[in-house]
Amino acid sequence: MHFAHWLQHNPVIFWMATSVVIATAVELLHYFSMFLLVGPIIVVDLRLLGVAARRTPPAQLAGQLFPLMWTGLALNFLTGFLMFAFDATDFYDNWAFHIKLGVILAAVIFGIIVQWNVRGWGERPAAPAWGKIAAFVSLALWIGSILAAVEVPNLTGVG
Repeated sequence: MHFAHWLQHNPVIFWMATSVVIATAVELLHYFSMFLLVGPIIVVDLRLLGVAARRTPPAQLAGQLFPLMWTGLALNFLTGFLMFAFDATDFYDNWAFHIKLGVILAAVIFGIIVQWNVRGWGERPAAPAWGKIAAFVSLALWIGSILAAVEVPNLTGVG
């Protein structure tokens, strides 16, 4: 809790949080980076499930889209940290926020599993069953992370 208090009251963080322009820009960049992060993952997951982009090999699609995913992840992490820092003492013990972070961590892990394996799965006529399961779980976790993020303020009033 000491770190959260120090972080929230850091002069730079305090200045950013109290500036309407900067706080709004951070929030908008956070949402935009979420699209950069989740969009490519959803397209690749849907391709592995045989629902989207059927004419494009999964490895080629992943090669084109995963750089956007990593850019989105980096921006989302940075802006998410800043948004946390703006109200760190409120988020520190927030149960819904902790669940959100856990779902996001699981989603990132499954995103990495899909990325590491998509090349091998794409060499077959159809993705193997466990590849489709991983893609489905990845898709479900990202949807869950977005829903969890939306519910933090609704359930706890923080955010």
